[in-house]
Amino acid sequence: MHGVLLALAGFALACGNKGPEPPAAWFSDATTASGLSFVHETGARGEMRLPEIMGGGVALFDADGDGDLDAYFASGDFEVELGKAARGRGRLLRHEAGLKFVDVTSASGLDEARYGMGAAVGDVDNDGDADLFLSNFGADQLYLNRGDGSFEDVTARAGIDVQGLSCSAVFCDYDLDGFLDLYVTRYVRFDPRQVCRNSAGQQDYCGPKAFNPVSDVLLHNNGDATFTDVSAQAGMSRVAAAGLGVLCEDMNDDGRPDFYVANDQYANYLWLNRGDGTFGEQAMVLGAAYDLDGKAESGMGVIAADLDSDLDLDLFVTNLKGETNTLYRNLGGGSFEDATGGAGLAQSSLPYTGFGTVAFDVELDGDLDLFVANGRVFRGAAYPKPDVPEPWSFFAEPNTFFLNDGKGHFTAEPLLGAPFTAPVEISRGLATADLDDDGDVDLVVTNVQGPARLIRNDAPRAGHWLSVLALDPALRREAVGARVTVEAGGRRYLRTVSRGFSYLSSNDPRAHFGLGPAASVSRLEVRWPDGLTELFEAPGVDRAVTLRRGEGRAP
Repeated sequence: MHGVLLALAGFALACGNKGPEPPAAWFSDATTASGLSFVHETGARGEMRLPEIMGGGVALFDADGDGDLDAYFASGDFEVELGKAARGRGRLLRHEAGLKFVDVTSASGLDEARYGMGAAVGDVDNDGDADLFLSNFGADQLYLNRGDGSFEDVTARAGIDVQGLSCSAVFCDYDLDGFLDLYVTRYVRFDPRQVCRNSAGQQDYCGPKAFNPVSDVLLHNNGDATFTDVSAQAGMSRVAAAGLGVLCEDMNDDGRPDFYVANDQYANYLWLNRGDGTFGEQAMVLGAAYDLDGKAESGMGVIAADLDSDLDLDLFVTNLKGETNTLYRNLGGGSFEDATGGAGLAQSSLPYTGFGTVAFDVELDGDLDLFVANGRVFRGAAYPKPDVPEPWSFFAEPNTFFLNDGKGHFTAEPLLGAPFTAPVEISRGLATADLDDDGDVDLVVTNVQGPARLIRNDAPRAGHWLSVLALDPALRREAVGARVTVEAGGRRYLRTVSRGFSYLSSNDPRAHFGLGPAASVSRLEVRWPDGLTELFEAPGVDRAVTLRRGEGRAP
């Protein structure tokens, strides 16, 4: 029978029947046309030192107050002499009309030598512009925005002294006093003298267990653009792990912001906010620390989003090759279960090492789709036709795009996902924004030893959309932690106002909704961070709206 089938296939080909054409990609690479040029180059000269394979992140934010989103790339450049890092420079690219970017680093105040890991964005002094925190290998830095797209290093004046190897960071008003506090994940006590080898005796990158772990840092905003390290008082300095991804969301729906941390080869953290300045680590109790088999995984990037459309926040964590990326489904009351297999996300993620991850509604059909930036941290067999040279080709992998069926089940779509999924690179940071203001969400991905890429969303639209910016006029900034609920066409959708998720990166704070075929919105509700809930006049669809606290009405 098998031979007959082969003969029939050969006959069909001979007759010119080539079978169905592959589906057209839903995305295009707009990097070159936009001028968004940033090339991450490490300075490795045969020695493999851990920080260089961890990559650099990207922040998408309005740096100059002109209404569109600019891009900052953490340097990630690294050249190791024994015990010494020769530092690279990050880049600030200003977004001009027509999806064009221009490098303005030299005039921005950010053109300073550093080994940059990640970037977090937040208005720390409530003056109406976005400030920038840079997590580094070395001393971390806080830059205040002068309001014109230039920045001042106020690290010392702000009382910030975070040293070592920091990774992701997130701004969040955990005590609801109106000022944004800062959580910084820290990885390990890195020693560049440590050399690691694989089972074949080849030099390879060390894993986190080759070094001592360190505690994360919680910095409280004193209300005057200065910060106090409250890690010990909050209860966070009593544990240590290799922290990578972090987010701040109210995970148990009690009205207080919590922190979730993806740890590498250690149990993940879920720091529940007690409301008195202290936190309890409850990830194991609540089902979000380990995988289904009770094992700690190699957590990298993380998101909190309503992936199954039941109006609560699920958690998704990217992990190492040979582990699955893990979906923790929210069961209500802050309890979670590993639902990875049932969601179709297990086998499809086993071949890859995931880092940055985001969720948004690609084709505007009403559900959230998933993206994962991949790239190994240990040497492996090279893929055919990698987009990076040796030795980097031994670490390169294609990225993954998962399409949601509307019920929280996902299918990998490498053809639809090209060019995000087509290049074989070492991808790390991943951030989202509607960069061209056309109503759908685009991507920016960073790569180790390769170029950043701007991936424009060109997917055929299955419906309408709405973009919501939730502002607190008294604070002169977006209401970080607000929850926006939209009802349209008999369905309800939940999004949160957040910049800090994924890996080493910062995102557009606008809440974006795909509405499917619904041609009108019947209800628009905002629950502000302090619990006040307001209803707003239902807008039309296919537009961006700004909602200001105090201008709505009681429900």
